[in-house]
Amino acid sequence: MKETYEFLKEKTKVNYVATIDGDKPSLRPFGDPVLFDNKIYVLTNKTKNVFKQIEKNNNVCIVAYDEENWIRINCKLIDDSNNFEAKRAIIEEFDWAEEAGYTLDNPDFVALYIADADVTIADSDGNIISTYEF
Repeated sequence: MKETYEFLKEKTKVNYVATIDGDKPSLRPFGDPVLFDNKIYVLTNKTKNVFKQIEKNNNVCIVAYDEENWIRINCKLIDDSNNFEAKRAIIEEFDWAEEAGYTLDNPDFVALYIADADVTIADSDGNIISTYEF
């Protein structure tokens, strides 16, 4: 898990999350993750389509590229929005979070963590560097 977090947090600035929208894939950029309580968290808003898609099917694929290597994470995103300590950690991580409306009293602030992850890191030629699960 540490290698996944470091890749997403330190090696890339944008990570792409793929969900299912009805019967079609949907892909969008996500920002940095947050490590809290030995889990990798991402944040979103309940009003966004991405959250509505994750509510229906929380199996997602996260992909990022650091100009040398790429990572693919097939996983579930688990809604942990009732965990105010996780939300506090997210707010503290990002100086822009509160200004953007991500406050503890905002019912639309969603904290999701990665679970049941199947991870592959490979070079730009497709040669697998490492695989693991967490």
